[in-house]
Amino acid sequence: MDALSGAGPRRARCSLGAASPGARAAAAPWARFSAWLECVCVVTFDLELGQALELVYPSDFRLTDKEKSSICYLSFPDSHSGCLGDTQFSFRIRQCSGQRSPWHAEDRHYNSGAPMSLQREPAHYFGYVYFRQVKDSSVKRGYFQKSLVLVSRLPFVRLFQALLSLIAPEYFSKPAPCLEAVCSEIDEWPAPVPGQTLNLPVMGVVLQVHIPSRVDKPEYSPPKPCSHENLLPAPVILSSVHELDLFRCFQPVLTHVQTLWELMLLGEPLVVLAPSPAVSSELVLALISCLQPLKFCCDYRPYFTIHDSEFKEFTTRTQAPPNVVLGVTNPFFIKTLQHWPHILRVGEPKMAGEVGLSFAQGARGLGLGAPRVLSCGTEVQHRVCSVGDLPKQVKLKKPSRLKTLDTKPGLYTAYSAHLHRDKALLKRLLKGLQKKKPWDTQTALLRRHLLELTQSFIIPLEHYMASLMPLQKNITAWKTPPQIRPFRQDDFLRSLEHAGPQLTCILKGDWLGLYRRFFKSPHFDGWYRQRHKEMAQKLEALHLEAICEANIETWMKDKSEVEVVDLVLKLREKLVQAQGHQLPVKEATLQRAQLYIETVIGSLPKDLQAVLCPP
Repeated sequence: MDALSGAGPRRARCSLGAASPGARAAAAPWARFSAWLECVCVVTFDLELGQALELVYPSDFRLTDKEKSSICYLSFPDSHSGCLGDTQFSFRIRQCSGQRSPWHAEDRHYNSGAPMSLQREPAHYFGYVYFRQVKDSSVKRGYFQKSLVLVSRLPFVRLFQALLSLIAPEYFSKPAPCLEAVCSEIDEWPAPVPGQTLNLPVMGVVLQVHIPSRVDKPEYSPPKPCSHENLLPAPVILSSVHELDLFRCFQPVLTHVQTLWELMLLGEPLVVLAPSPAVSSELVLALISCLQPLKFCCDYRPYFTIHDSEFKEFTTRTQAPPNVVLGVTNPFFIKTLQHWPHILRVGEPKMAGEVGLSFAQGARGLGLGAPRVLSCGTEVQHRVCSVGDLPKQVKLKKPSRLKTLDTKPGLYTAYSAHLHRDKALLKRLLKGLQKKKPWDTQTALLRRHLLELTQSFIIPLEHYMASLMPLQKNITAWKTPPQIRPFRQDDFLRSLEHAGPQLTCILKGDWLGLYRRFFKSPHFDGWYRQRHKEMAQKLEALHLEAICEANIETWMKDKSEVEVVDLVLKLREKLVQAQGHQLPVKEATLQRAQLYIETVIGSLPKDLQAVLCPP
């Protein structure tokens, strides 16, 4: 499977990067590169082996045989896609156990400031692919077929697609020198720090990106480049490192966006059958992004094939389908996954006139009136229009109508949405089309709608969870802090009458039923565990502050040596937690806690001091 070749740079090379030689020697080799990417792979088609791993860079990065096999198969569109020319898509694979690198211990510094949905993956790799298939008479099969793949644990799809569009065309014409130079440039990049705007030079271009922070506002827009930087060349500003064009991704399913949002919220198993890996992967990524800022806690595979190592696990009929969103292109999956409760099939993009007419008919069916059908003109009939019309909307169909290879586009599900459809949103989108508003404006409207929908659902949960936190006045220095009260679903549901989503959302429907189903989903479990963890850390931080504000000398007067030593050990434990960014405390509190420890130890006999502070 892997025909490894090429003498790439070794990770021990310390001549790369801007740090001093001494600092570089102390750091892990290729640490800067590895802050962004795990490795770069080149996959080619071999007549005897099929897809083969031609190169892994840096050359000493180790992938297991299972990971190599997955990367090879997922880096090529399957035979049903018929992708000619250049195409970009992405995949996600399970990382084999034991593949931990030294610098992964630093993940917590990035993850502590990053939004939940953008934290580094601890157990999966993302693969960002640039595939080229062109006619080539010098090759036996008559086609040049090769993929350049960036493997990372960061979900920065927009950034890595932009990077590939710069690297891949050059690499396919000048393989080795180009790849080595690019990897060396990436090894000069500053590490991604949440909240910072970074300039990333590569191949004569400077990409300017903002790394999102959990304190950013949802409608955040990256700042313009500072005038004093005087960068040459002028930077190419990426509006986002991760956000896709939702309006373009959701074109064929706009009338069912809320139903799909509910399916994602509930963690329901869903198969997305698309005509190409590009459509498949973008639609899957768009679907899981619907829940932001809520973290998507289920598994998802933007592009999945029958050769994947989890194929048997996901297709077995001996147990219920797993909570996973699968993006596929092979119609074989319709037969294999017929037992799955929800299958979304989207077809090829339609022609201009057909597109406008079909949405006009769909709009009438929704009671939106008869919109003006906008056409892009006869001179461009063979391309998809970017403004003025929409593809044919897929229909909601019963699973019993699911056929095999000739299944028509549609959302095949028996699920009935709990919330009523937002016709006002569809009217606004249609009005935007009629006025030929830019697609980024339409995307902003759609993204805002989904964000407000998710926030309206989550805010009552957040308010109820906050009410379970002990009052600060009950947290005293010399007593164990009180416990967080348990989450009682019935109490929460009763609170919705006066503090429910109706306060922030105009949509009507069965909100209670939606919450009841949400309680059974992986997303409730993930949300609750995270919030409980944060509250427990806050409780520990408040307890530490209470201790630091108390008079410790008065407390020690009537205490035994065992009690004093116990206090030292507990304070040290809290201090270690706080210094590791696991407790939200101020620097002044940390300094005072350290002073308390020194004061307490100084009051003990010399033999105990020697035990607690060995030389």
